[in-house]
Amino acid sequence: MTTTHKIRQDREVRRPGGTTIRYTTSGPAGGPALALIHGWACDRRDFDAVIDHLPDDHRVLAIDLAEHGESRSAREVWTIEEFARDVAAVLEAESVDKVVVAGHSLGGAVAVEVGRLLPGRVSHVVALDALHYLSLFPAMSEQQAEAMLRVFREDFAAGVRGLVEGGSPIGTDPALKDAYFEKMAAVRQPAGLRSIEGLVRWDMDAALRETEQPITVFAIRDLITQDAIDRYGDRLDIVLVDLGSHHFPVESPEDTAKLLAGVAPSPA
Repeated sequence: MTTTHKIRQDREVRRPGGTTIRYTTSGPAGGPALALIHGWACDRRDFDAVIDHLPDDHRVLAIDLAEHGESRSAREVWTIEEFARDVAAVLEAESVDKVVVAGHSLGGAVAVEVGRLLPGRVSHVVALDALHYLSLFPAMSEQQAEAMLRVFREDFAAGVRGLVEGGSPIGTDPALKDAYFEKMAAVRQPAGLRSIEGLVRWDMDAALRETEQPITVFAIRDLITQDAIDRYGDRLDIVLVDLGSHHFPVESPEDTAKLLAGVAPSPA
């Protein structure tokens, strides 16, 4: 399939705590709206190729969360709920009335919180290889949370390497894993550590109980467990895909765009 680079506009919105959220818009203002949220230690540019493969009539907002990509913040609060307010500020600035919110990894958690925060505005939540990792997303005990966070506090690089390895099916190109590691290990601090703390302490089960919208999870087949399907299959529409690693939106942008277009509403 031949595709062309869509025209994008870079914009920003200000939030409290010395926060400037930068984001990119593309597509017609009246088209079906789709908000894209990157994963932890990633940025909105990871969606560039995906956006190029989305239908031309879609309005797409790709957002850098605070202290990721080009967004900057001096705030003290690094919860998933606060990241959701970053996204909500963009939707408000762009006067978006109805939107599908899709997030990769940590962005999937943020997408759920945006749905909880804006029940009348968000029509559908999409998680790109997110929400199904039982060692990370469900609420942890204080002891479990501290054990996981200790790894990052004592050896941040080792913690990042563990995440990359855990999201790489057998046979993943080592060079690809190294590239993801180098990018993620370079996340701005202290936001990198603080935001992983926010994710570890996020109560996903409580959030799911209070989120009304349908939630679709596109999960890499080799990375999901039957335990996760058994636990969340009655709440999440889990669709298994074979598109690469945990970072499949970067590796398979055309197929990712097809998945997203399939859940976005049709033009009126």
